Amino acid sequence: MSKTRTRRLREALAGDRAVMAPGVVDAMYARLVAEAGFDAMYMTGAGTSATRLGYPDVGLLTMTEMVDNATRIADASDVPLIADADNGYGGPLNVRRAIQLYERGGVAAVHLEDQVLPKRCGHLAGKQLISAVDMVAKVKAAVDARIDPDFIVIARTDALAVDGRDAAFDRAEMYREAGADVVFIESPGPTDLPLISPRFPGVPLLYNMATSGKTPFLTRTEIEALGFKLIIYPNWLLLSACEAARRTLETLKRDETVADIAPQVMSFKQFFDTARMAEVQELEARYGTPDDHRTTY
Repeated sequence: MSKTRTRRLREALAGDRAVMAPGVVDAMYARLVAEAGFDAMYMTGAGTSATRLGYPDVGLLTMTEMVDNATRIADASDVPLIADADNGYGGPLNVRRAIQLYERGGVAAVHLEDQVLPKRCGHLAGKQLISAVDMVAKVKAAVDARIDPDFIVIARTDALAVDGRDAAFDRAEMYREAGADVVFIESPGPTDLPLISPRFPGVPLLYNMATSGKTPFLTRTEIEALGFKLIIYPNWLLLSACEAARRTLETLKRDETVADIAPQVMSFKQFFDTARMAEVQELEARYGTPDDHRTTY
């Protein structure tokens, strides 16, 4: 029997190398990550808000919208998915429901943050926190709610930017004691990074390689040396695609033809191959779809 995605992610986190999880916003990005051979992927809340609403990550997406997106992503590949679950969308009972929905949707791990409603991206200014005691209750609710014991609960604190390093470390320690599997201290700078692992020996730590630059753009080896076990790259794929799309639009507007653009983009066949055309064709053949109605390139 093959291992579950939750088990594979948990074993990867226990391995020698830090797990790299590129950020995805939809099923097609999940297919690309699978093709590239990564061991995990990450559903970014900021990217989900941008692609589904055209708005920044300021708490506008609901729990059901986030779960729906995560479920579609998880269904698109067998790569373990780590998902942003914001602040749990309410109190401990809301957290319980969120965990249950994410788990049923095929997600392997989620992270919860200690911000108030409405929350905002961890690399934006103006964050506000709930009490540490209230967050401990949410972490306990999340741990209790999971059915699969391998489902991973990641506790994130945004206290570093709000109340300073000592407060952030104290909160992270409380969340770990409440049962969190992984600790996520948001937005550490160069002077903070060497101090985190010594404070949490043996605890899996998450490194958020956000595009803001507040946390340094280090290599995997450098991050491992600092004691981190999980690295998420939230919006790098989306930003790469947006910049490529902008250049394509500028060229099309200027030249009024796609002739010069065509050699620079994924081919028609590559696109449908990534979208699982081979699987569709196999199913059509299995179920006897007439040859003249089968899907072809």
